[in-house]
Amino acid sequence: MEKRKARIAVLVSGGGTNLQAILDAQASGIIMSGEVTLVVSDRAGAYALTRAEKAGVRGIEINKKACGGQAAFEEKLAAALEENRTDVIVLAGFLSILSENFTSRYPRRIINIHPSLIPSFCGASYYGLKVHAAALARGVKVTGATVHFVNEIPDGGEIIAQKAVEIQPEDTPEVLQRRVMEQAEWIILPQSVEKVCAEITKV
Repeated sequence: MEKRKARIAVLVSGGGTNLQAILDAQASGIIMSGEVTLVVSDRAGAYALTRAEKAGVRGIEINKKACGGQAAFEEKLAAALEENRTDVIVLAGFLSILSENFTSRYPRRIINIHPSLIPSFCGASYYGLKVHAAALARGVKVTGATVHFVNEIPDGGEIIAQKAVEIQPEDTPEVLQRRVMEQAEWIILPQSVEKVCAEITKV
Protein backbone atom coordinates (compact mmCIF):
# COMPACT_ATOMS: atom_id res chain seq x y z
CA MET A 1 0.00 0.00 0.00
CA GLU A 2 1.36 3.42 -0.97
CA LYS A 3 2.26 5.64 1.96
CA ARG A 4 -0.08 8.57 2.51
CA LYS A 5 1.36 11.93 1.57
CA ALA A 6 0.90 14.98 3.78
CA ARG A 7 -1.26 17.63 2.15
CA ILE A 8 0.64 20.92 1.94
CA ALA A 9 -0.85 24.40 1.68
CA VAL A 10 1.61 27.14 0.69
CA LEU A 11 0.77 30.71 1.73
CA VAL A 12 2.29 33.46 -0.41
CA SER A 13 2.18 37.20 -1.03
CA GLY A 14 4.31 37.77 -4.12
CA GLY A 15 6.27 36.11 -6.88
CA GLY A 16 6.41 32.69 -5.28
CA THR A 17 10.07 31.76 -5.84
CA ASN A 18 10.05 29.64 -2.67
CA LEU A 19 6.80 28.03 -3.81
CA GLN A 20 8.58 27.16 -7.07
CA ALA A 21 11.47 25.65 -5.11
CA ILE A 22 8.97 23.43 -3.27
CA LEU A 23 7.17 22.42 -6.49
CA ASP A 24 10.52 21.64 -8.16
CA ALA A 25 11.64 19.61 -5.14
CA GLN A 26 8.40 17.66 -5.31
CA ALA A 27 8.97 16.94 -9.01
CA SER A 28 12.60 15.87 -8.44
CA GLY A 29 11.83 13.59 -5.48
CA ILE A 30 13.40 15.69 -2.71
CA ILE A 31 9.91 16.02 -1.26
CA MET A 32 8.42 12.51 -1.21
CA SER A 33 6.30 12.57 1.95
CA GLY A 34 4.05 15.48 0.97
CA GLU A 35 2.40 17.20 -1.96
CA VAL A 36 1.26 20.78 -2.52
CA THR A 37 -2.52 20.71 -2.83
CA LEU A 38 -3.36 24.38 -2.23
CA VAL A 39 -1.74 27.80 -2.71
CA VAL A 40 -3.25 30.81 -0.94
CA SER A 41 -2.26 34.41 -1.72
CA ASP A 42 -3.21 37.40 0.43
CA ARG A 43 -2.44 39.74 -2.49
CA ALA A 44 -4.37 40.15 -5.72
CA GLY A 45 -2.43 39.27 -8.85
CA ALA A 46 0.46 37.56 -7.03
CA TYR A 47 2.56 35.70 -9.60
CA ALA A 48 2.68 32.76 -7.19
CA LEU A 49 -0.92 31.98 -8.22
CA THR A 50 0.23 31.70 -11.85
CA ARG A 51 2.98 29.30 -10.72
CA ALA A 52 0.33 27.22 -8.92
CA GLU A 53 -1.88 27.15 -12.01
CA LYS A 54 1.03 26.03 -14.21
CA ALA A 55 1.74 23.21 -11.75
CA GLY A 56 -1.90 22.13 -11.72
CA VAL A 57 -2.37 23.17 -8.08
CA ARG A 58 -5.47 24.96 -6.86
CA GLY A 59 -4.77 28.61 -6.06
CA ILE A 60 -7.03 31.07 -4.25
CA GLU A 61 -6.82 34.67 -3.06
CA ILE A 62 -7.94 35.67 0.44
CA ASN A 63 -7.54 39.41 0.94
CA LYS A 64 -7.46 40.71 4.52
CA LYS A 65 -8.88 44.10 3.57
CA ALA A 66 -11.75 42.50 1.64
CA CYS A 67 -12.47 40.27 4.65
CA GLY A 68 -12.81 43.34 6.86
CA GLY A 69 -10.16 42.51 9.46
CA GLN A 70 -7.79 39.97 10.98
CA ALA A 71 -10.36 37.69 12.63
CA ALA A 72 -12.53 37.34 9.52
CA PHE A 73 -9.40 36.87 7.36
CA GLU A 74 -8.12 34.08 9.59
CA GLU A 75 -11.53 32.39 9.71
CA LYS A 76 -11.73 32.37 5.92
CA LEU A 77 -8.14 31.09 5.71
CA ALA A 78 -8.82 28.34 8.27
CA ALA A 79 -11.96 27.30 6.35
CA ALA A 80 -9.95 26.99 3.11
CA LEU A 81 -7.26 24.95 4.87
CA GLU A 82 -9.91 22.72 6.45
CA GLU A 83 -11.62 22.15 3.12
CA ASN A 84 -8.24 21.20 1.66
CA ARG A 85 -7.66 18.74 4.55
CA THR A 86 -4.31 20.47 5.09
CA ASP A 87 -1.61 18.71 7.12
CA VAL A 88 1.24 21.20 6.74
CA ILE A 89 1.14 24.97 6.16
CA VAL A 90 4.20 26.59 4.58
CA LEU A 91 4.61 30.37 4.76
CA ALA A 92 6.72 31.17 1.69
CA GLY A 93 7.03 34.93 1.55
CA PHE A 94 3.67 35.42 3.26
CA LEU A 95 3.55 38.95 4.66
CA SER A 96 0.40 38.73 6.81
CA ILE A 97 1.20 38.17 10.49
CA LEU A 98 -0.95 35.37 11.94
CA SER A 99 -2.40 35.70 15.44
CA GLU A 100 -1.96 33.28 18.33
CA ASN A 101 -5.63 32.37 17.88
CA PHE A 102 -4.72 31.02 14.43
CA THR A 103 -1.24 29.56 15.04
CA SER A 104 -2.36 27.68 18.16
CA ARG A 105 -4.74 25.61 15.99
CA TYR A 106 -1.78 24.13 14.12
CA PRO A 107 1.01 23.34 16.60
CA ARG A 108 4.20 22.24 14.78
CA ARG A 109 2.27 22.25 11.51
CA ILE A 110 3.14 25.77 10.25
CA ILE A 111 6.64 26.46 8.98
CA ASN A 112 8.18 29.69 7.72
CA ILE A 113 11.30 30.66 5.81
CA HIS A 114 13.08 33.80 7.00
CA PRO A 115 16.00 35.37 5.08
CA SER A 116 18.47 35.72 7.96
CA LEU A 117 20.12 33.61 10.62
CA ILE A 118 17.61 33.97 13.45
CA PRO A 119 17.91 35.58 16.04
CA SER A 120 19.59 38.23 13.86
CA PHE A 121 17.42 40.61 11.82
CA CYS A 122 14.09 39.03 12.61
CA GLY A 123 10.71 40.00 14.06
CA ALA A 124 7.64 41.83 12.81
CA SER A 125 9.47 44.72 11.12
CA TYR A 126 12.00 42.57 9.25
CA TYR A 127 10.86 41.10 5.93
CA GLY A 128 11.99 41.01 2.31
CA LEU A 129 14.70 43.45 1.29
CA LYS A 130 14.56 45.15 4.70
CA VAL A 131 16.32 42.12 6.21
CA HIS A 132 19.19 42.26 3.72
CA ALA A 133 19.51 46.04 3.95
CA ALA A 134 19.77 45.74 7.75
CA ALA A 135 22.44 43.03 7.50
CA LEU A 136 24.52 45.18 5.14
CA ALA A 137 24.05 48.30 7.27
CA ARG A 138 25.25 46.40 10.34
CA GLY A 139 28.32 45.19 8.50
CA VAL A 140 27.91 41.49 9.27
CA LYS A 141 30.09 39.15 7.21
CA VAL A 142 27.73 36.18 7.20
CA THR A 143 23.98 35.99 6.80
CA GLY A 144 21.71 33.18 5.58
CA ALA A 145 18.25 31.75 5.97
CA THR A 146 16.25 30.00 8.69
CA VAL A 147 13.29 27.64 8.52
CA HIS A 148 11.30 27.55 11.74
CA PHE A 149 8.00 26.47 13.18
CA VAL A 150 5.52 29.33 13.54
CA ASN A 151 4.03 30.40 16.84
CA GLU A 152 2.44 33.65 18.05
CA ILE A 153 5.79 35.49 18.10
CA PRO A 154 6.96 36.65 14.64
CA ASP A 155 10.04 34.55 13.77
CA GLY A 156 9.95 33.17 17.33
CA GLY A 157 9.22 29.47 16.84
CA GLU A 158 11.56 26.50 17.12
CA ILE A 159 14.28 26.44 14.44
CA ILE A 160 14.19 23.52 11.99
CA ALA A 161 17.13 24.38 9.73
CA GLN A 162 19.63 27.15 9.01
CA LYS A 163 22.17 27.72 6.26
CA ALA A 164 24.84 30.43 6.20
CA VAL A 165 25.70 32.61 3.21
CA GLU A 166 28.77 34.86 3.01
CA ILE A 167 28.33 38.56 2.33
CA GLN A 168 30.51 40.05 -0.43
CA PRO A 169 31.95 43.61 -0.24
CA GLU A 170 30.03 44.82 -3.31
CA ASP A 171 26.65 43.40 -2.25
CA THR A 172 23.47 45.44 -2.55
CA PRO A 173 20.28 44.29 -0.76
CA GLU A 174 18.97 42.96 -4.10
CA VAL A 175 22.15 41.02 -4.93
CA LEU A 176 22.34 39.60 -1.42
CA GLN A 177 18.65 38.64 -1.49
CA ARG A 178 19.21 36.62 -4.66
CA ARG A 179 22.28 34.83 -3.26
CA VAL A 180 20.50 33.96 0.00
CA MET A 181 17.61 32.52 -2.02
CA GLU A 182 19.85 30.46 -4.30
CA GLN A 183 22.38 29.27 -1.70
CA ALA A 184 20.09 28.84 1.32
CA GLU A 185 16.32 29.32 1.03
CA TRP A 186 15.70 27.11 -1.99
CA ILE A 187 17.77 24.33 -0.41
CA ILE A 188 16.67 24.24 3.23
CA LEU A 189 12.97 25.02 2.70
CA PRO A 190 12.23 21.91 0.58
CA GLN A 191 14.40 19.79 2.92
CA SER A 192 12.47 21.08 5.94
CA VAL A 193 9.11 20.54 4.24
CA GLU A 194 10.09 16.90 3.58
CA LYS A 195 11.29 16.47 7.18
CA VAL A 196 8.03 17.79 8.68
CA CYS A 197 5.84 15.84 6.22
CA ALA A 198 7.79 12.63 6.93
CA GLU A 199 7.23 13.10 10.68
CA ILE A 200 3.49 13.57 10.17
CA THR A 201 3.01 10.60 7.83
CA LYS A 202 5.13 8.03 9.69
CA VAL A 203 2.34 7.43 12.25
